[in-house]
Amino acid sequence: MTMSIQNIHKIGIVGAGQMGAGIAQVAAMAGYSCAVTDIRSDALDVGARSVHKSLSKLATKGLIKDHNEIMNRIHWHADMDRLSHCDVVIEAVVENEHIKTEVLRALDVVLKEDAIIASNTSSISITRLANATVRPEKFIGMHFMNPVPLMKLVEIIRGHSTNSETVEVITALALKMGKVPTLAADYPGFITNRVLAPMINEAFFALMEGVALAEDIDTSMRLGCNFPMGPLTLADFIGLDTCLAIMEVMHRGLGEDKYRPCPLLRKYVEAGLLGRKSGQGVFKYSNE
Repeated sequence: MTMSIQNIHKIGIVGAGQMGAGIAQVAAMAGYSCAVTDIRSDALDVGARSVHKSLSKLATKGLIKDHNEIMNRIHWHADMDRLSHCDVVIEAVVENEHIKTEVLRALDVVLKEDAIIASNTSSISITRLANATVRPEKFIGMHFMNPVPLMKLVEIIRGHSTNSETVEVITALALKMGKVPTLAADYPGFITNRVLAPMINEAFFALMEGVALAEDIDTSMRLGCNFPMGPLTLADFIGLDTCLAIMEVMHRGLGEDKYRPCPLLRKYVEAGLLGRKSGQGVFKYSNE
């Protein structure tokens, strides 16, 4: 059966964290029925609450009419079997290749034959991840930016075996979600992180070497380069563990010393200082 955007009615998301919940929200806002799965019931609860809070804010601002109608399009499950009738499933679990591979193998068994699988990975090879499935031609990268409801960009990454039909469907899906898609080749870091992650890494080297205080590094980049936030604040927002994982993928995949993760970044992660989500990274954050 030939797949087109008209055949897409139900979307599945694996992972109810910040990214997965955000993807579910924009898919539901585009009119799709969504099924979100996560093995952690607490993550499902947190994800549902975060979407409800986000939609309530949009309703208060008059940007949407009925947030309850949108919320009712999203269904939260601990059982991956609930994805069996989905037309497209987006994997949005932790940025770890081994974990993603295990999830994709399990997912591949559950899905119907013509379903498309997209990975929200921010740096890992789409071609390698596709090999965990029996449908590499229907496997693609769909990298959303954080926070998903606010950021317009979606990187579409074509693996070695991804067919043109899959690229066309996922590009059209991104547009229906109100996003601006860009097409990237399957190289470590793709477009955004190929450029952004080394800049964040270099900010950590500047901090480690005593070039300036963290506040002054961020202020210089905000006011000198007109960035909305400094690189160290952005790293805390992304998660220092995610930043480290991206740099490690790029260092291994591209083999150049300029992608070597900063030892200070690694030390923060080893200390459990992961940024906003842990309450402290380069900077400290309140519980709220």
